[in-house]
Amino acid sequence: MFTEKDLQQIADHGLTPEAVERQIAAFRSGFPFLKVVRAASPADGILTLDDDAADRAVARYDASGRSVVKFVPASGAATRMFKELFEFVNEGKRGKGIDTLVENIRRFAFWPELEALLPAGADDRTLVSAIVKEGLGYGSKPKGLVTFHAYPEGARKAVEEHLVEGAQYAAHEGTARIHFTVSPEHRAGFEALLAEKIPAYERRFGIRYDITFSVQKPSTDTIAVNPDNTPFRCDDGSLLFRPAGHGALIENLDEIDADLIFIKNIDNVTTDARRGDTVRCKKVLAGLLLDLQERAFGYLKALDAGSADLAAVAAFVERELCVKLPASCDAALLRSVLDRPIRLCGMVRNEGEPGGGPFWVANPDGTESLQIAESSQIAPADMPLMRGATHFNPVDLVCGVRRWDGSKFDLRRFTDPATGFISSKSSGGRELRAQELPGLWNGAMARWNTVFVDVPVSTFSPVKVVQDLLRPQHQ
Repeated sequence: MFTEKDLQQIADHGLTPEAVERQIAAFRSGFPFLKVVRAASPADGILTLDDDAADRAVARYDASGRSVVKFVPASGAATRMFKELFEFVNEGKRGKGIDTLVENIRRFAFWPELEALLPAGADDRTLVSAIVKEGLGYGSKPKGLVTFHAYPEGARKAVEEHLVEGAQYAAHEGTARIHFTVSPEHRAGFEALLAEKIPAYERRFGIRYDITFSVQKPSTDTIAVNPDNTPFRCDDGSLLFRPAGHGALIENLDEIDADLIFIKNIDNVTTDARRGDTVRCKKVLAGLLLDLQERAFGYLKALDAGSADLAAVAAFVERELCVKLPASCDAALLRSVLDRPIRLCGMVRNEGEPGGGPFWVANPDGTESLQIAESSQIAPADMPLMRGATHFNPVDLVCGVRRWDGSKFDLRRFTDPATGFISSKSSGGRELRAQELPGLWNGAMARWNTVFVDVPVSTFSPVKVVQDLLRPQHQ
């Protein structure tokens, strides 16, 4: 199937021919749907806390002294955010979104920058073009470098709001460590902006920032195929490899060395005036995780010593770690469940926003566990379960990645390789099929211990399209 030139190209990506052949086989067979049992709910898999319990969790985290990293997926251009603007500029298609943008243009935090670039008497098309093309150039920039919020002292870009957040819940011993995953072509832009802005934030919060970057590894790329599932070849005869989606970032996450890792998307930020709930909820999730982790470690040690009360361990696994055990359960199964990375995930009540939902899923070992499922992972016959979900996933995670002895888990061992996505794309006007790895908070964390916690909708303020910046959370 592969020529010598192909084999060299495969090796240059850090892949093997066998791995590429497995990818092609997945195109042919497809990926199985999740064995969804039911939607999680506040009475069944989603923890709700009263104020006293939340206060205790915050205090636990604040007193823990654990090392922390804030992990922010920030790769890729903001293409979807400005899709409607491109359609107006390139094709003349004008819908309600463009009307809303133009009528409210002075309310956007980037207006002062834009106004300085506009010629006198600019018409609507010139104005919109200056946002996405020559001018602000937002159509080719990542969301992190888009101006989101206005303040008296000056506007902030999305990446700056993560600096402010990080100072308030992710600082340890006077240092806030923040890791951004970025595209190679955008890294210099992030570095230049942060070098300019960080000194002022360090003075404001009395801390130091330790900022690191990584890019998606070429070894996580997947081969593209033709509609007949044969390898897609470019005009020069070479194979086409594509980034495999954010699930590939499990490799980047695996390289983070910290006791706790907070994960939050680059566009899910709000203003200083509305940030209080976000900071508190992050600390609540972390405090709850530390408590569960400590108890799990204690049970693991007792199991290894042969002194564990198996009934008590099983009760903890089912009631606290949210893993339903089979009728017949021995110490080996209990130990395998306990000895896993753990994540606590904030879940927002469903008010019509898009996003994956929390579900109970049946596993091959006879257990049922909690997972975040996207609609594409659920069989058509099971879709009524998704429509009945009370909550959805805002990508608000705190992760514990150390084992009971202090060593790090190899996070790559806890993915579900049978999970993935296949989509139709094009290259050079030719149709192709593309494959994505399991999503970072879907299949890439499928074998983690997962606990869902109800969090207020005020902690969720994503910017999917530019008009979202007109919402109260961003004004």
